Amino acid sequence: MKLVYPAILKPFSDGSGGYVVEFPDLPGCVTGGDSLEEAIEMGIDAASGWILGELEDGRKIPDATPYNSVSTEEGNMVNLILIDIDSYAEKYGDKAVRKNLTIPAWLNTFAEKNNINFSKILQDALFSIAQTK
Repeated sequence: MKLVYPAILKPFSDGSGGYVVEFPDLPGCVTGGDSLEEAIEMGIDAASGWILGELEDGRKIPDATPYNSVSTEEGNMVNLILIDIDSYAEKYGDKAVRKNLTIPAWLNTFAEKNNINFSKILQDALFSIAQTK
């Protein structure tokens, strides 16, 4: 699912070239960057995380305000931000994904007799490997 939300980009008050990024439709979703490029990149990441959190918690995401309806103070910019929520969820989502595995019968018998949770063992092992990369 791809979504487009307006973002307000406000130049840093110190004139350093950075921007604060706010999303009028995503309460509390604020980020920033030291350049316009970084601010937009950070905005995409922040909005994607905000929306994914809402979806994973079973909440409805807000509709985007039309671009021409967003007002801001002089000196600020309004930019449309494209969010590819499916791609973001593949990388960062907490939603469980079902996987099948094949093990020897004797190992399955041992694990069942000892109440071993296959999913937990696999998650722990993969997490441990991911931490070393």
